[in-house]
Amino acid sequence: MKALAVIPARGGSKRLPGKNIRDFAGKPMLTWSVEAALESGLFDTVMVSTDSEEIAEVARAAGASVPFLRSARTADDHAIIIDVMAEVIDRYEADGQRFDRLCCISATAPLLRSSTLKRAADLMDTGDFDTVFPVVAFDYPIQRALRRDMQGRTAMRRPEHYASRSQDLEPAYHDAAQFYWMTREVCVTKQPTFAGRAGSFVIDAMEAQDIDTPTDWRLAELKMQLAKSGQ
Repeated sequence: MKALAVIPARGGSKRLPGKNIRDFAGKPMLTWSVEAALESGLFDTVMVSTDSEEIAEVARAAGASVPFLRSARTADDHAIIIDVMAEVIDRYEADGQRFDRLCCISATAPLLRSSTLKRAADLMDTGDFDTVFPVVAFDYPIQRALRRDMQGRTAMRRPEHYASRSQDLEPAYHDAAQFYWMTREVCVTKQPTFAGRAGSFVIDAMEAQDIDTPTDWRLAELKMQLAKSGQ
């Protein structure tokens, strides 16, 4: 069974310009994801899908393959990840290379561990899943979420839980935004990641950080520092 790691890294980030190759803890951000994928030993090929020659150079220096640049269709602000994955599959198969499984890895996942990729691969092997990805528990019960209007007036979204104890409410989780293992069929048919037979496992919040704002970046740096110090 052949496996392909795909790391999408578009050059047009607007909220944090250049974040995919900006220095993070001494390395270009993208390099952390490439190294985690290579270290795992799970993939026949680790490739970066990008529309930027500058990003492609950084990717190759880190050890990834960049066999082609992303098309204009999948490089604009409206393209979604499954479109990128489908394009990658089409290009490889046009060249006679077929992969049974793919793993879409975020280019901004410096806290990603190769062991977490392996954990997901094991779940793909042993479970009846089309996709597998890590999740993180919300740190506060979402059943007690509030809504605010433009004047600041506030109310509970679910007032029936006003008197509920936190420990009595069902835990809720969010996507860790690190990676998604998927079958070839998911890519070819462009199935939503969370649809069908989706599987997940829980990781600690210290192991993941979505990075879209300067605050997110700083939080990721702090988590990295704590991880390196063994705390």
